[in-house]
Amino acid sequence: MTRSDLKADLHLYLQDARDALLWKLEGLSEYDIRRPMTPTGTNLLGLVKHMTGAEAMYFGETFGRPFDAPPLWIVGNAERNSDMWATADESREQIVKMYRQAWAHSDETIESLPLDAVGRVAWGERSEVTLHRTLVHMIAETDRHAGHADIVRELIDNVVGLRTGSDCMAPGDSAWWESHRSRLERVAREADGRA
Repeated sequence: MTRSDLKADLHLYLQDARDALLWKLEGLSEYDIRRPMTPTGTNLLGLVKHMTGAEAMYFGETFGRPFDAPPLWIVGNAERNSDMWATADESREQIVKMYRQAWAHSDETIESLPLDAVGRVAWGERSEVTLHRTLVHMIAETDRHAGHADIVRELIDNVVGLRTGSDCMAPGDSAWWESHRSRLERVAREADGRA
């Protein structure tokens, strides 16, 4: 029987999500990583900046281990949505470096505390959280934003997947995918016509 280490398992999934998020920046221009691709301005570099603040808050402040990072706009007096985009003066290198530094700080918190260690968040009915709950939350949060990044990246240059060499997609060339997309469009219109 294989024995599992719960903390190591959770940490592995968190790191996989972190890596997937950063991979979405690879090979793109400064414009493309900052380009707002949705009506709300979702962009790749902004997602990384946001997750830097989230890591700093959840694995730092929550457990009494502050880390200096761009604040989440929902906390304190930061400009609304300022954590979701990078200014022209904030370079890709700066933001990625700070994200990796936040990881290292978070990893120290994860390694030094037991899963039942209690921290405190500054909002909500359940202000006391355990490290276990925080790890689960941050896996979900990072995977959520990595999923956003996957869609944004596909809109930019049709690159999809989890990481280089592992696109996790059904096989098909561009002609097959265009045919598939056209088929789905026809089905959607047909279903709408029946509604």
